[in-house]
Amino acid sequence: MTTDQVITVRGDAELVARAGHLFAGIRQEFVCAARDLDTWSQPAARQAVTDRMRATGGAGLAVRKLLSPVALADEAARSHLREVMAGGAQVRISSTGLPHETIVIDRRVAILAGRDAPGPREFTVTTSPALVGGVHALFQAAWEAATDLGAYLAGDVPHLDADGLAVLRALGSGHTDEAAARRLGLSLRTYRRRVAELMAKLDAGSRFQAGVRVGELGLGLGGGPAVAG
Repeated sequence: MTTDQVITVRGDAELVARAGHLFAGIRQEFVCAARDLDTWSQPAARQAVTDRMRATGGAGLAVRKLLSPVALADEAARSHLREVMAGGAQVRISSTGLPHETIVIDRRVAILAGRDAPGPREFTVTTSPALVGGVHALFQAAWEAATDLGAYLAGDVPHLDADGLAVLRALGSGHTDEAAARRLGLSLRTYRRRVAELMAKLDAGSRFQAGVRVGELGLGLGGGPAVAG
């Protein structure tokens, strides 16, 4: 692409074919805004960023990813984002709609995703300084208003005292209610009442859902087993 050029491509394959070389030149900054993890599914961008970070240990390269809460719909996505953060990237969650689903590289090129529709998705690629600057400014404004991933996931964590955590550990021990109650020094009735209270606090309709909720919220169980179903 020449300076100030704007091109439109359809589908990941054409995007990689016509603009994939732009990813290879990442030097200082890679920012990405997306509704979910499927918006930018082509491997070129991910591989280029990964290679760049491995080559330099992440030094000198700022990677920021801004996502909507939809991106946290399943544990696999959450685990992936935790790995991304462990690799040195910053991840934030926007509680408001994103102005654009976009990638900006070194503030020299911007790639905007068109609306999700049947058939190959349309992408607009530009190296126009004015357009790239405007897109980056929109990203920056949304970024500053967003919440860090860790804080977002912990934002609605219910308070559980030591007794509550002990009951969660007992639930995950695999023992019967009777055995768990004895280990905690509680009557069976009291133990089951506390289990019911915990499920309500965790907004879980079953013990299995309680276990899922514990994982989502990142509630520490001191290395104990997961909550049983």
